[in-house]
Amino acid sequence: MKRNITIPLSVLTLVLLDQLVKFYIVSDFKLGQVRDFIPQLVSLTYLQNTGAAFSMLENQQWLFTLVTFLVIGGAVYYLIKHLHASKWLLAGLTLVIAGGLGNFIDRLRQGFVVDMFQLEFIHFAVFNVADMYLTFGVAILLLLMIKEEKDGSKN
Repeated sequence: MKRNITIPLSVLTLVLLDQLVKFYIVSDFKLGQVRDFIPQLVSLTYLQNTGAAFSMLENQQWLFTLVTFLVIGGAVYYLIKHLHASKWLLAGLTLVIAGGLGNFIDRLRQGFVVDMFQLEFIHFAVFNVADMYLTFGVAILLLLMIKEEKDGSKN
C-alpha cells in the first residue's frame, strides 16, 4: 500500500520542482539571457525549445504529444504491473513519467519547452530539470535491462 501512495507523490513532487524552476527562469530572465550558476561549469540560459533534444523536429507538437502519451502510458502501465518490483525499476519509471509530464505541461501551456541549464565545459544542448529526470530514468532502466540480460545468461 505504501508504494501506491509514494509513487504518485514522488511524480507530483518532481513535476512541481521542474515547473518551479521553469517559472523562476521565465519570470526572472529575458529570453536568451545567460547568468553564471556554477562558474565555469553550469550557467543558466533562458531558451524556448519548440523541438525535441538538440531542437530536432522543431514545431512538431502533434508528434511530441503522441510520443509523450505512448511513453508515459507505457511507463504507467509497466509501473502498475510491477508495483512490487525493485526500487530501482520503480525509480527509473517514476523519473521517466515525471520528466515526460514536466515537458508535456510546457508544450500544452506554452507551445514550447523552457530550457535553462547550459554546460560550460562542453558543447551540449541546453536542457531542463525534466530532461534530467528523463535521462537518469532511462539510464536506470537501461542498466537494469543490461543487468537482467547478464543475469539471464548465467542461468
